[in-house]
Amino acid sequence: MIRVMIADDETMIRTAMETLLGLEEDLEILPGVANGRAAVAAAVRLTPDVCVLDLEMPELDGVDAAREIAASVATKVIICTRHARPGVLRRALAEKVAGFVPKSTPAERLAGVIREVMAGRRYVDPEIAATALTAARCPLTDRELDVLRAGRNATSVAQIAQQLNLAPGTVRNYLSSAMQQLGVSTRAEASQHAWEQGWI
Repeated sequence: MIRVMIADDETMIRTAMETLLGLEEDLEILPGVANGRAAVAAAVRLTPDVCVLDLEMPELDGVDAAREIAASVATKVIICTRHARPGVLRRALAEKVAGFVPKSTPAERLAGVIREVMAGRRYVDPEIAATALTAARCPLTDRELDVLRAGRNATSVAQIAQQLNLAPGTVRNYLSSAMQQLGVSTRAEASQHAWEQGWI
């Protein structure tokens, strides 16, 4: 039996996936969770063979949760998303995510993907892969991305600085560089652009 845990903050979708995948004779469905932080805790506690993680979740997104899960247990992760922003696939592959599928994937196909990753293969939906291959490369440094990522939830430069343990002047420099490279005039625009591209 392949032990599977699903994390998705949309209860109806999570329940439907659990029910449909539970019809497969070789899949055992573990109790699901509704956010990325809970997914990490449940993965450590239950050690599932495969976690199917929604990309957009509260507290930690699917990629960040995948990174923390991989650091703790030998669980394979499949990311499931409604909106496959171009850079997200690169982030996911960098974290050694084993599968990347759209939420429109039929349950029987998802079951097949689960079996594929359990057999040691990696699966990326062809349309998502094609989009990622044609997308522009991120021109920003890792530190600039960290600042923009923190800026999505922080209301001031001081808050970003505190969160990242940087001086406010350093944060302003990173923001200025990022805005110039992206051709935008505000921190919010820079963060939104980076998010839409899947860089953060």
